[in-house]
Amino acid sequence: MHSGDVNKALVHDVGILAKQYLEKGLLVPDHVFTRVMMTELDKMRSQPWLLDGFPRTLGQAEALDRICELDLVISLNIPFETLKDRLSARWIHPASGRVYNMEFNPPHIHGIDDVTGEPLIQREDDKPEAVAARLRKYKDAAKPVIELYKSRGILHSFSGTETNKIWPYVYTLVSSKIPPLQAEEAN
Repeated sequence: MHSGDVNKALVHDVGILAKQYLEKGLLVPDHVFTRVMMTELDKMRSQPWLLDGFPRTLGQAEALDRICELDLVISLNIPFETLKDRLSARWIHPASGRVYNMEFNPPHIHGIDDVTGEPLIQREDDKPEAVAARLRKYKDAAKPVIELYKSRGILHSFSGTETNKIWPYVYTLVSSKIPPLQAEEAN
């Protein structure tokens, strides 16, 4: 086996392990998630990229520091109850992975997939009690990460409950930090 084949096999195995945790409604352990992310980010060293939800722990932030220097970190401060309600309203069609939200993207018929007519399910980790526990764990783990990026002067925080009210401020910030991409003119 070539080293590239070995790396692909390791990433595949780690990905399968991560999937097993998710299917049980459990959080993927930090070391597993970090390994998957670092492998993928290493492939994109020469390209700009945007991460959503990573790093979530100090260990993940330290691993990220070893491969890059971040330009900007955005923290969205959304009330606990708002997050719990939104995440608890999520239902999926298991065979396709289609996601519905009963509040703002409901299926045409309650509990039924729009395409197949098959029943929707709520993942164990989307049930209200599990969501509340996940949010508490996230808050505890993320606090030192937020403080780290705040101390570096790259953290920008936004508060609110509605995407359409927060987004214009986030967009303005990102636009001021990242030059717009220019479409290449056709020959």
